[in-house]
Amino acid sequence: MDFSETLTVGVLTPHATPGPDVEMPNMAPGRVRVEVSRIRNAASGTSGTAGSTSAEDLRRQARPALLDEAVALLPAVDVLAFASTTSGYVLGHDEELALVKRLHERWNMPVCSASLSVVSALRSRHVKRISLVHPPWFGLLLNELGAEYFHSQGFEVVDARLADLPDDPSHIKPAMVVEWVAQHLCDRAEALFIGGNGFQAARAVHDLERRTGRLVLEANQVLLWSVLKNAGVSMAVQGFGKLFDRQPAGIKTRER
Repeated sequence: MDFSETLTVGVLTPHATPGPDVEMPNMAPGRVRVEVSRIRNAASGTSGTAGSTSAEDLRRQARPALLDEAVALLPAVDVLAFASTTSGYVLGHDEELALVKRLHERWNMPVCSASLSVVSALRSRHVKRISLVHPPWFGLLLNELGAEYFHSQGFEVVDARLADLPDDPSHIKPAMVVEWVAQHLCDRAEALFIGGNGFQAARAVHDLERRTGRLVLEANQVLLWSVLKNAGVSMAVQGFGKLFDRQPAGIKTRER
């Protein structure tokens, strides 16, 4: 890979709602480009699903044949990112890890995924106790599956809530996220994860960390962190949280 060029991320998602394709380039303007391939829903024949997606649909759209079909539709990319927090929750950690490993072996490039990235980031900061905040369209089942996902990896989930915010992602502003989360964050939490790649809460991270004094992770923010780590690229990402304050040792510095 030529590290003097823009890093191109191939995003695979079962969702129609914009998310990583908006937030990743915003966090690293001119340095990261995103190409999106929306995974076909074999049941409906459509690509990408707007709004909430059933656990059954998410599991179906994570099948190898549909994932490979989505990758084949991408132009040339440097790294693949499976951008669906809810898919990770439905599959569970071990199946999500197997999905990532299979894609890496099949397409011979770095691959990361949303929920696995959160686990990696939390462990890199030695966090044990976490709070989860999910958008209202997740519903109770996916909220509970999120808590189970992180509990299975040894974290103490001190709180998991559906944010009392508009049900339409386009109506949610960063200031609204900051205010709601700051008022409802559990005192025992060492860190907070804002789930949902369609939530677009990355611009709330900096202010939330200042308000709460906690490490704050957001789905697309932590996915970008994992993309850079897995691609072996170091670049400055400023204004989007403490997660980017230090880069893992042994990775290459990206030229400007």
